[in-house]
Amino acid sequence: MDYDNINMTVTEYDDGGYSPYAAIHFTIASAFAIALCLFGTVGNVIVFWFLSFKVKKNKYTVYIINLAVADFIFLIFTALNMMIYINSLVGTDKDFTGVHKFMLFIEIFYDSSQYAGMFFLSAISVERCLSVIFPMWYHCHRPKKLSPTVCILLWITACTESLIENLACTAEDFQAQSAACTGIQLMTFIIGIGICLPLMVISSLVLLVAIKRTFQNHYPPKLYIIIIIAVIIFILSVVPFNFLWFLMYFQLLGLDVNHVSLFYATVFSTALNGTVDPYIYFLVGRQWKQRSHHSIQDVLERAFKDNEELQNNGNPDSDQTNSSTCPTHSSDEEKVVPS
Repeated sequence: MDYDNINMTVTEYDDGGYSPYAAIHFTIASAFAIALCLFGTVGNVIVFWFLSFKVKKNKYTVYIINLAVADFIFLIFTALNMMIYINSLVGTDKDFTGVHKFMLFIEIFYDSSQYAGMFFLSAISVERCLSVIFPMWYHCHRPKKLSPTVCILLWITACTESLIENLACTAEDFQAQSAACTGIQLMTFIIGIGICLPLMVISSLVLLVAIKRTFQNHYPPKLYIIIIIAVIIFILSVVPFNFLWFLMYFQLLGLDVNHVSLFYATVFSTALNGTVDPYIYFLVGRQWKQRSHHSIQDVLERAFKDNEELQNNGNPDSDQTNSSTCPTHSSDEEKVVPS
């Protein structure tokens, strides 16, 4: 959601064709979007707090913590964007001093968090997929610091992509469809739709096959279910509108596109994607057959408990047992001394 898209919707509204009460309707819709964002920020703050300070960390909770941070930032700046939009509709000072610099600041953080969230979901999907396809390699040779290292690299990549998009492609260049902006639009489309989307889809299909083959007689790990649901929601809520905005940039949709409707559909769908993740964790981690009280800590522990943790519960020698399953090369070091 660029500032150009906000200007586009405001221009379409100013050009006429809407009822005298349209501004009120758009303001109410924007207020609902802000309320949705606030609802999502609460859930992400809860997830961040408990996974950071209450729940024992594992290689997957590191990704979920970073995903919660990315969703939190995204929802906060989405709400700020909607406040700017309300001001552009009914505000008394629509072009306040520094509005363009303020919007550039918002847009950089907005895009960075959106890309980071997409990257983290792709990363956790791929890592869980690798643990299914190459279990021995994953168990024995996976670097211990892989999760935090990958998260740092993904944050750097997301921030770099956002800075390039917002600094190299100004609002004037975007509307003029300059060569730089066209290249940047292609770059972001290829990264999001050409790389991240196939990784998530393939990884989710692998997890579905693993559920069908391996866990026929008992429930699969809750993390499998969380990843699959999160990927499905991402595909349904984010991908279609990314396609539409991409096609609209290259003027492939025709001239009768209602930019206001598309703008609001994008806002609500992307905000919903960043909002529902914490509540998916709560629902999947809950034990519905038990009517006793479920604390948030217990729910999140069950939701993100790894297969090894499930197998090792109650076995004090589990670490030693697991390490013994990994092949060693000590025999190669033993040399036969000729007599």
